[in-house]
Amino acid sequence: MLMQMADLSLGEAAQQIGVSVDTLRRWDRDGKLETTRDENDRRRVPVAEVERLRAAPKRHTTGDSLSTRNRFAGTITSVEVDGVMALVELEAGPHRVTAAITRDSVEELRLAEGVEAVALVKATSVMIQRAPSE
Repeated sequence: MLMQMADLSLGEAAQQIGVSVDTLRRWDRDGKLETTRDENDRRRVPVAEVERLRAAPKRHTTGDSLSTRNRFAGTITSVEVDGVMALVELEAGPHRVTAAITRDSVEELRLAEGVEAVALVKATSVMIQRAPSE
């Protein structure tokens, strides 16, 4: 619970909530955050809004130094090396993930069939196809 009763600056509110100032500006613009304006026309965030947003469910975090959120732990089922490139197939539960990586990476990571590994997927374009109706 915040003890301060005055509205907070965007920077103070962002720090309390755990998001960036740009995120707060976007939320304000999208109507997800109520702000006020001070005498200098700067945005201020009411303490009640900060408390409401701090109580919201926490965003997904990886607990790692990488920004990749999509991770598939599994076992290498195939490594096909051809020249400087390689195709590595990983079985993660019922899913198979195939990655085209360098031969150097395969050697450095000592990837081979049966080795446990994690596929990290960071993409701006992910395609999904709907299963055919029966």
